[in-house]
Amino acid sequence: MAFDKGSLIFTNYTARVKDTGEGIESTVESEAKRLKIYEEARRYEPRLVAVGEGWLISGLDAEVAKLSVGDKKEIELSPEKAFGNRDPTQLRMIPLRKFGEREHELAVGDSVDVDNRVGIVRFVGSGRAQVDFNHRLAGKSIIYDFEVLSKVESDGDKIRALIDRRLAGEGSKATFDVNGGSLTVTIPEDLFLVEGLQIIKRGIANDVFKFVPAVSSLAFVENFKNERAHPKAEEKKEETSAEKAQPAAEKAPPKAENQGETA
Repeated sequence: MAFDKGSLIFTNYTARVKDTGEGIESTVESEAKRLKIYEEARRYEPRLVAVGEGWLISGLDAEVAKLSVGDKKEIELSPEKAFGNRDPTQLRMIPLRKFGEREHELAVGDSVDVDNRVGIVRFVGSGRAQVDFNHRLAGKSIIYDFEVLSKVESDGDKIRALIDRRLAGEGSKATFDVNGGSLTVTIPEDLFLVEGLQIIKRGIANDVFKFVPAVSSLAFVENFKNERAHPKAEEKKEETSAEKAQPAAEKAPPKAENQGETA
């Protein structure tokens, strides 16, 4: 059964270039290692996808909409359905002086930023560099080994999945409560220093309002803990632990000096 637009699903996939077998990306750690694209800092886990919402490249998005939970499929995308055909007008000759301090060390294959556009250096010579602003995978057919693991059904599961998506690797630390159409998300103190937290919160709100229409309002609560609120309780706990650690002989009460003597 095909998915409706906006369905939230968990997926695993691996992408590679058809002609060369070059690995592009994978949600599966073992596959990333096999294709030599493993990144130690990256989390390898099923990816949440909103069908038909542009979370995948358009050609893949259209094919995934035709799948069902449990399906495994090899999906081949032609260049125009993947990252586009190569456009010769995206090749530009740029004076080396425009690269400032990098002028004398620029080499073929380097990635450069020119006028807020990222390109790849294809040639260097005669005081100029040829920069290619096409996507690096433009003109290539891409193969995706795609698997649909599950569909997120309940509003509570959708909220949890959307929070986890924005707080990658840390989402489980945030808790939430739904009361009618009101949603409260509690952010613990150890997430306060997450980079871009305010933008993340806005993203969570936008996602929830879009995919969980039953929620009409959302409040974020930042939860601080007073570590000194119960110092006596902590001291008592430490004393109890110390007492347990004492040998039995040390705990026994002293005997009376005259025990066993008669008048």
